[in-house]
Amino acid sequence: MKKRKPEPYGKFNVKKGDLVQVISGKELGKRGKVLKVIPEKNQIVVEKVNFIYKAQRASQRQQKGGILELEGPINVSNVMMICSSCGKPVRVGKTRLEDGKRVRKCNKCEEIIDKT
Repeated sequence: MKKRKPEPYGKFNVKKGDLVQVISGKELGKRGKVLKVIPEKNQIVVEKVNFIYKAQRASQRQQKGGILELEGPINVSNVMMICSSCGKPVRVGKTRLEDGKRVRKCNKCEEIIDKT
């Protein structure tokens, strides 16, 4: 039997490269750039947030072993996007431009987030 890939939970308001702030959990208040989006698990990886430690054995490719420090994933519901014009964590809305293209916008200052 073939294993089915799990369906993503929904569309995310954050994309790779966006600046976000953690709004709950042990990393509360930290800001960072989104490095990776994992829609199957409803998670994202944020730069310099939620470090995990992994023991790495020495190998042919990596001569020196030791303990690696990596960013771990956190749930997308625990972060809010930071508006580039406001500088505050905001909710993100979507709107259509005159040419029919859908873009994200800041719900506080009505500024368009996706620069085209």
